[in-house]
Amino acid sequence: MADRCPGDIPEAGSRRMLPLVDRARSLRSRPPAQPRPGRQGLTCRYRCGDACSRPEPNTSSNGYFGDVLQTVLDRRGMLRAGAVLGLTAGAGATLAGTASAGMPQPDRAHPLGAAQAAPTAQSLPPGLRYETVEPNLDDAVRVPADYASNVVIRWGDPMFPDAPEFDFEHQTAAAQARQFGYNNDFCGILPIDGPGRRYVMFSNHEYTLEPLMFRGYDEENPTEEQIRIGMAAHGGGIVEVTRELRTGELHHDRAGRLNRRITADTEMVLDGPAAGSENLRTTADPSGRRVLGMIGNCAGGTTPWGTFLSGEENFDGYFASGPVTDPRQERYGLEEGPSERRWERVDPRWDLGREPNEANRFGYIVEIDPHDPGSTPVKHTALGRFKHEGATVTLTEDGRPVVYMGDDERFDYVYKFVSDKRMRRGSSREAREHNATLLASGTLYVATFTGNSPAPEITGDGALPRDGRFDGAGEWKPLTSATTSYVDGMSVADVLVFTRLAADRVGATKMDRPEDVEPSPRTGKVYIACTNNSDRGKAGEAGADEANPRVDNQHGHVIELTEDSDDPAATRFGWNVLLVCGDPEDPSTWFGGYDKSQVSPITSPDNIAFDAHGNLWLSTDSTQALEINDGLYGVVLEGPQRGSTRLFASVPVGSECCGPVVTETFVLISVQHPGDADDASPEAPASHWPDGGAAQPRPAVVAIRHLDDGRPAKIGL
Repeated sequence: MADRCPGDIPEAGSRRMLPLVDRARSLRSRPPAQPRPGRQGLTCRYRCGDACSRPEPNTSSNGYFGDVLQTVLDRRGMLRAGAVLGLTAGAGATLAGTASAGMPQPDRAHPLGAAQAAPTAQSLPPGLRYETVEPNLDDAVRVPADYASNVVIRWGDPMFPDAPEFDFEHQTAAAQARQFGYNNDFCGILPIDGPGRRYVMFSNHEYTLEPLMFRGYDEENPTEEQIRIGMAAHGGGIVEVTRELRTGELHHDRAGRLNRRITADTEMVLDGPAAGSENLRTTADPSGRRVLGMIGNCAGGTTPWGTFLSGEENFDGYFASGPVTDPRQERYGLEEGPSERRWERVDPRWDLGREPNEANRFGYIVEIDPHDPGSTPVKHTALGRFKHEGATVTLTEDGRPVVYMGDDERFDYVYKFVSDKRMRRGSSREAREHNATLLASGTLYVATFTGNSPAPEITGDGALPRDGRFDGAGEWKPLTSATTSYVDGMSVADVLVFTRLAADRVGATKMDRPEDVEPSPRTGKVYIACTNNSDRGKAGEAGADEANPRVDNQHGHVIELTEDSDDPAATRFGWNVLLVCGDPEDPSTWFGGYDKSQVSPITSPDNIAFDAHGNLWLSTDSTQALEINDGLYGVVLEGPQRGSTRLFASVPVGSECCGPVVTETFVLISVQHPGDADDASPEAPASHWPDGGAAQPRPAVVAIRHLDDGRPAKIGL
């Protein structure tokens, strides 16, 4: 989701201005960049309802613990660092990475110290030994030397033997329902017959950009067929893919028996404690247990029991409404007026004036079984309702699933769900049926972050506090279990349908758009991509705190969280900020203490992945905040190069890099909304990727492979 719109910044640039390529490639030789929008307002409007131009829905007054701490310290006259640490520890917090009394304090003007030598390939961790890609503004996918890429599947590609070939000039809803959808985001992949050759792949289709999909599109009066095409282009796609062992290329199989399209009209089931509750009942579904479609699906996750999770994110822009008088709806960004795509004209359920509860049936984590094309997707109310970026699963020692989630809105929260059931191993019918219930019952938590530095040391300009780190402790506060609400005045169903309000009441920490939240499969440490928040520190808004240490945070940051006793079900944790992103020459940035002259510039971290070696991978959604195309970055987590960011792949003009999957033999990235640039249209496209020539741009999934003398080799070596 983009945090800025072109109207926010006076000087609007265009991604089609070729001289910018040279400027991007000389990034380190110029002063820190002033953000310029490359995308037109379509992504802002059609994905998130122009959220950045409206007041954020969170009007709660949740405070920062450091402010309370400073008040106590001022009153007692204890401003020494030792007193601060003692007071915090006495409050029962477990501090992570606290500086010792003898640790040298960093120079606030130059916190990173002397420059280090450029790393050699041999000195880099396994999995990251590739030649870094130069930042660019090219209309292509760029990969390191000795690597190659191919398109696996693109918008409109047939997914079934009887599906028609894509024809941009003659689209129909019937054809789109059997073709790959638009704006693929999260990508998950599972082997079908053992690793190596055949896989089943799932992609979210997050949202549509109708002005780029249709010539002469009338935003006020779209045709009924255009509306229905857009509805069919949402949802998700499941497709079998084959890896060619000789070349390493991945291709989709339109005859795959597992192939399936999920759209805005696919029937789904609501389960969990809120299913059937009054706020989920509609005229068409008085039971409150069945709903049609999923929309705004952004990131997701792959479960240990072999299913895919998909997060419904920006659902508010799909609903028309009269005056919104229910504050519970306002907390989710629902506003008076017609919807952006006018779906209410063909189906009354998208009009809240006629179906006031329909919006309450969106904003969930959806579980999909890719091995059974006839299965019914399930929306899990037990995981709460908010703007889910995604959901990532790990297991406790006794086999209970723990799901980490972020609410992708400025000043919203980080969540965790702990199931009260254990996963069963194996693929028997009994095991599959049991595992289908794992996310229906458990405890939902929201995070509070406590900094260990006095508030005056968090200056908002990126300067480190005296202990040399942005770090501290935190607590997972329970919101509800299957039968108990821990929020005064709210029932279990209320908490799960209006989860944001419940989190407000327990004092959750306001974050800078926490998008992807993923645990490392090797260390168990959890990483949180906070994409950006240009409103932090503005008049009337929350200021900087140690977990969100920069005002006007246009480039985002990454938090590393360590659960107490390395137990994912723990209710306390320690944390530190790994990256404060942006131009390395900008003094407000921080790369884990690593020499900033040796890193790739990175802005607006969005999606997270890990490779087999435990390295962190970040994809970006920058709105050209550094005048460079988005991309996929490898990040060193351990050793002397901790914090080093290395650009592995960049995506074409106007596009966003989404849904990374990193394996030992290939990398998948989802290229979303290519060509969304100033003044772009089908008559004057800003991109011709991936087909080239005079073709219209088409979102697509791309596979990247390493070649050794022309033969497939392991990624990253």
